Amino acid sequence: MNPRTFLVHGLLAGLVAAVAAFVVAYTVGEPQIDAAIDLEEAASATADHDHADHDHGDEAGAGGHTHAHGDGGTSVSRANQSTFGLATAILALSLAYGGVLGLVAAFAAGRLGRLSAAGSTAVVSLVAFVAYALVPFLKYPATPPAVGDGDTIGERTALYFGFVLVSVVVAVAAVVLAVTLVPRLGGYAAVVAGTAAYIAAMVVAGHLFATVNEVGDFPADVLWFFRRDALLTVATTWGVLGVVLTGLVRRAQNQQAVAAARREAALAL
Repeated sequence: MNPRTFLVHGLLAGLVAAVAAFVVAYTVGEPQIDAAIDLEEAASATADHDHADHDHGDEAGAGGHTHAHGDGGTSVSRANQSTFGLATAILALSLAYGGVLGLVAAFAAGRLGRLSAAGSTAVVSLVAFVAYALVPFLKYPATPPAVGDGDTIGERTALYFGFVLVSVVVAVAAVVLAVTLVPRLGGYAAVVAGTAAYIAAMVVAGHLFATVNEVGDFPADVLWFFRRDALLTVATTWGVLGVVLTGLVRRAQNQQAVAAARREAALAL
């Protein structure tokens, strides 16, 4: 199989993953976002009311703060955000993940010991999920609207993507270490050594990277359910992506084997 085959399979897997992730995000994730938005609007209304009480310089009925929901034409309704906007974002990300994962799987094929192309694809998918999605989420979990200081969003974004970069680089190094140790330690011990090296390095990185704590007095139950459902959506995306891509690669691998057997049989006649 050539890289183009892996890329096409990755894009197909990304499409399937996008459908599954949208279903999960819309059914279990969006209600938590709505709850967070309701809390944000309630807090904003309270702040506006307090401001109006102290604003004695304006005329009665004409002063105070108002929410301009209808000004201009640039605002996007919540209904569109939770449907078309959500679907578009998930589709774009899933296709990008699928394409990159397919190319990485193509590069890894034949380079991970005795693993077949399907086996190495499964390993690449698992490592990508852990290194790119799971571990960074544990350090810097998703936060709902109304959580976080807008003035620090640049710093928080830089910390997150910096940690992602470190996690991915360490994961690649751990895989290389494991492959290098296979002839000396055997497959099982080599995998354990590579995994232990990754965990140890990321524990150190987790302590070195700054901690972000801007939750404030946001309700703990809403925050918990939001982060749980966000992680469920991420896990669905990568789980479906890995399973479908591995299945497609396995099918293509079996088709190639059957075609090769037929050619050998024809030459033997």
